Amino acid sequence: MTGLHSILIVGCGNMGGAMLKGWLAAGLEPERFTIADPMLQEAPEGVVLQRELPEDQAFDAVLLGVKPQMLGEVAPLLEKAVGPSTVLLSILAGVELVTLADRFPRAAGCVRVMPNLAAALGKSPIAMVAGGLDEALREKVSALMAPLGTAEWLENEALMDAVTALAGSGPAFVYRFIDVLAAGAAELGLPADTAQRLALATVEGASLLAASSPHSPGELARRVASPGGTTQAGLDTLDQHGALERLIEATLRSARDRSAEMAAESRR
Repeated sequence: MTGLHSILIVGCGNMGGAMLKGWLAAGLEPERFTIADPMLQEAPEGVVLQRELPEDQAFDAVLLGVKPQMLGEVAPLLEKAVGPSTVLLSILAGVELVTLADRFPRAAGCVRVMPNLAAALGKSPIAMVAGGLDEALREKVSALMAPLGTAEWLENEALMDAVTALAGSGPAFVYRFIDVLAAGAAELGLPADTAQRLALATVEGASLLAASSPHSPGELARRVASPGGTTQAGLDTLDQHGALERLIEATLRSARDRSAEMAAESRR
């Protein structure tokens, strides 16, 4: 196997669909992909769509994109298709490597992958942790994920719950911030549609600048704020009594703890 050329996507919902879109946008050939999804109306041109799980086809990689609670139902039907030459990739939140290895004992290796919807744009953080994967296969998985964004290998699976909270759930928290940023501006008198456009543009520009700057986001905030100026007045409110920091930590902790609960549920 010179690369992960044939890829089966089992359950092509929002996240699986975003990954597929990112791969196709990066120039990967549609013929490399097969989707098994009874609910999907249609697949991108050139991508094979099957309504049932294949039992006798061989694939270099199988991407699990079903709901975590469906693993027990799907695994027995898919086990024959995940053989010694197949890497199992899982985006199932909370489902641990030991559970995947137990469900797919013949796989060449199992990899937990935590991306987010920005994979469609090639801008997703992608955290990965592997079990039973040799270095050659690890490099092939890295190459497959590279078009989707910034890939990070974790050596400690226990960190995946925190990564799930940050990289997996984090976009929703950012969207909520954009929403309340626009709502706050509307309360100050801006038309709602104008406030939303300006809020989106503000966050987009700030994110791009932070990604390209040699300075940390905290340092950038300090540099934007002039002593006694408008930005500093706003930052003083955000930072008062550490309220924002405590709120974000509590938000991430809630998401992390739920991920851990889901892991426990998947082991039952």
